Amino acid sequence: MSDDDINALHQWCQALSAARHRGLLWLSGPSEVVRARAGALLEVLALTEVLWVGASVPDALKPSVEPLVMEKARTRLGTEQDAVVFDAFEGFDPDAFGALSGTVRAGGLLILLTPDSWGEAPDADYARLADDPFEWSSLDARYLARLARLLRADDQVARWIEGQPLVVPQAKREAPTGPVAIEDRDCLSPDQARAVAAITRLRRRRPLVLTADRGRGKSAALGIGAARRLMQGDARILITAPRFSSVAPVFERLAALLPEGAWQDQHFVWQAREVCFVAPDRLMASPQHFGGDGSVLLVDEAAALPASVLHEALRHFPRVVFATTVHGYEGSGRGFALRFRTRLDRLTPQWKALTLETPVRWAKADPLEQSVSRLLALASESPPDDGAAATAYHHRLDRDALSLDETRLEALFALLVQAHYRTSPADLRTLLDGPNIGIETLESAPIAGEGRLLAVAVTVDEGGFDEQLAEQIARGERRPRGHLMAQSLALHGGVIETATHRLRRIMRLAVLPTRQRQGLGRRLVDKVCDGARADDMALLGASLGAEPGLMAFWQRCGLVSVRLGLHPETSTGEYPVMMSRPLSEQGDALQCLLSEALREQLPALLVSELAGLSPAVVAQTLSDHAVVAPGSPMRALAQLERLALGLAPLVPSRHALAWQVHQRLRSCRGAVVPSELITLCGLLWQGRSLAWLAEREGLTGQAQAMFWLRRQARALLDVPASP
Repeated sequence: MSDDDINALHQWCQALSAARHRGLLWLSGPSEVVRARAGALLEVLALTEVLWVGASVPDALKPSVEPLVMEKARTRLGTEQDAVVFDAFEGFDPDAFGALSGTVRAGGLLILLTPDSWGEAPDADYARLADDPFEWSSLDARYLARLARLLRADDQVARWIEGQPLVVPQAKREAPTGPVAIEDRDCLSPDQARAVAAITRLRRRRPLVLTADRGRGKSAALGIGAARRLMQGDARILITAPRFSSVAPVFERLAALLPEGAWQDQHFVWQAREVCFVAPDRLMASPQHFGGDGSVLLVDEAAALPASVLHEALRHFPRVVFATTVHGYEGSGRGFALRFRTRLDRLTPQWKALTLETPVRWAKADPLEQSVSRLLALASESPPDDGAAATAYHHRLDRDALSLDETRLEALFALLVQAHYRTSPADLRTLLDGPNIGIETLESAPIAGEGRLLAVAVTVDEGGFDEQLAEQIARGERRPRGHLMAQSLALHGGVIETATHRLRRIMRLAVLPTRQRQGLGRRLVDKVCDGARADDMALLGASLGAEPGLMAFWQRCGLVSVRLGLHPETSTGEYPVMMSRPLSEQGDALQCLLSEALREQLPALLVSELAGLSPAVVAQTLSDHAVVAPGSPMRALAQLERLALGLAPLVPSRHALAWQVHQRLRSCRGAVVPSELITLCGLLWQGRSLAWLAEREGLTGQAQAMFWLRRQARALLDVPASP
């Protein structure tokens, strides 16, 4: 390393420090050369608090750097260090890269180490993409090639490529700005002060949704707000998050503002008042115990929590703050805000939204933040849309061309982020390089890329195993990587033929928000079906969270539920449901087997493993299947009339009532089922009690519950009440 190189790096780092900025330094070449160069740089630049992520730390550096395996990257959220060395020689994890970039403090560096051929072939981290029968080394590396291309073109990135001279960005002279007036002395920005004020003035049934990018002081705002509420008299404030480390900065702020308090065992006590961390699973186990009148709940990293946790928070806590990161690495804050808004509008229509935009841990226009945002497409925005009607043209995209069209790729990824709040940076790699992935769009121009993107579907092909492997899958002896739906229906659905047939599953479906409810989603599903049929697929499939409105949409697209998962998904808190649509004669036969298998399993499941399933989901599922058939329709109708018009008890009338409810459910297919039918589903198919019915319908006692039942029976028979 020459004196000129050392001087250039020193000047660059000094300029970053003076501007309260951070930088990205890319070192590329043979592993021994690059790692040795990284170690020399750490010493020359006197970077002391250093995290080395990825491969084993060189022996010479072990005493002076902290090692971290890639899988543990998220545990460092909320921490800070002078430098992060991201060693990508054994694989590049996009989520880890994004998460750790936010831990570099102002004046620090993110140092990326890569092979000199980076982007020409996949790396070992692609093993997570390699569905059977693919080997990771055989996959395309469009994603890595894109990263290398963007790094070379970024004038804010320092580059030291083996065999080439060191390239250091020219220091940008920002125009000096005067101090910004901040009314709150404990806050570092005006928008942080506004957030703190909103937290301290929380009102009943008016939750606050607080979104911010990394480094904006979101956690500090929660800590300051919690301290103020303790001083105002709150006896207890609860805080929940995916893990305690996510909210450690909140407790650090509490300790700084209330130094006479005590912070111990994940709770902070001050003058007999406390702020307590409660893990999400514990909160869900007994929300009634923690909630109630006067209770306050702070939810941090809300986009990373199951939707069921957020829903229970709204139900049981009169004052709630939902805080989340806009560009999260466990879930997208933008997608969370869009998806959760409908629930907030329905349950608490006077909710309030605030966004922290001013960085406080580093200055505005931070080079590292800008570079990482471009690399990971974190700041992707859907193009503006005036909502005017436009012809929608169908396209099947070529991923080679898409990976080279940054504008188009960002627009497409932004639309997927908006539609699904669990989107992470690694999903962009899957989009570009996952095997058997297809991308289909509806656009406002007949030539792909020339018009506005209106809708997108991401698909994956599954199944097609030989009979021997299919039998092993059905026995639980083999589990080939990937093939989620084909394997699940063969093993858990009990239909081995699903594994031998080929199916195309829609992984993601998104429609531009301004174009929703115009039939574009259904039209795109039909186009995907046409392509799948031409490619000799037996079924079109979808795996989704069992939410009644979403299930009704897929029913309108011609899909039928064929399997209900027995446990809620960790990511959403919803039970998974698989739905399918036949595409050929073979598909028709397979669909019949799948429907028959679910019909056989469903009655027993609903009173055992699925007794806790939402009755609304039960109703939506039953609308797909004829699971009730009376021995004699005339006798059933006569018994139902006795229940409706007389004093016949429920037990001898149960089967007749279930048959008639099911007839009505079948006519509701593709629409959200009315509330009274949902209640009847819980009673008749899940073994819920009359006491449950009374509570759900706001009644008192069994007598009122039976009166309500007789009224529903009359409505089903269209018989007026006796005078």
